Amino acid sequence: MNIAVIFAGGIGSRMKSKGTPKQFLEVNGKPILIYTLEKFENNQNIDAIVIACVKDWISYCEKIINKFNITKVKKIVQGGSNGQESIYNGLKAAKEVSKTDDDIVLIHDGVRPLIDNDLINKNIKCVKKYGSAITCVESKETVVLINDDDKIKTTTDRDHTRIARAPQSFYLSEILKVHDKAIKDGNTNVIDSCTLMKMYNKQLYTVIGKSENIKITTPDDYYIFKAILEAKENSEIFA
Repeated sequence: MNIAVIFAGGIGSRMKSKGTPKQFLEVNGKPILIYTLEKFENNQNIDAIVIACVKDWISYCEKIINKFNITKVKKIVQGGSNGQESIYNGLKAAKEVSKTDDDIVLIHDGVRPLIDNDLINKNIKCVKKYGSAITCVESKETVVLINDDDKIKTTTDRDHTRIARAPQSFYLSEILKVHDKAIKDGNTNVIDSCTLMKMYNKQLYTVIGKSENIKITTPDDYYIFKAILEAKENSEIFA
């Protein structure tokens, strides 16, 4: 099986959305989370979807899933206090859905709706070939590393610099073992799956995605997403 693990456990404090988590903000009458879920729903290689959702919005999540006919969602579980815990809760739910030790999980942000079929398929193919797939985009600018006092420590070679995004994909059994090990070691607030797996010396491979695959975190991101949607609609109308 190929299982999409969608984490939608954040409250979106940077979005300033007056109480509505960013994943449930609407664009053209549809919540951002639904745009994301539809991409996995419509991909022929995805067998199931599980969602880690902010606790107080689980019933609303169930409602919109039914409204927009998202049929592949098998479980909705409570998110955690941070991203790592939300992902872990989602992975445990995926384990309940899973059928074999060879099942693959694609871990994805609920507020990253501009993923496409090609990227989903590339992630699955890369995991089957190498054991992991970290979606990245090429760095268009120089990335610098800084010290605590904001002085530049070093610059990076742009040709060998990538920006990690999502999905981040693995064999379910392997990433669950790493999560269990991390919790045992007291590592409970790691920023993402890529960082966590590398912390435990796992070999990671990249899949290059499109730069438009943004995470909607701030009001600027919201309006960029809206503009991209409108541009895509217009290109189809006037093609």
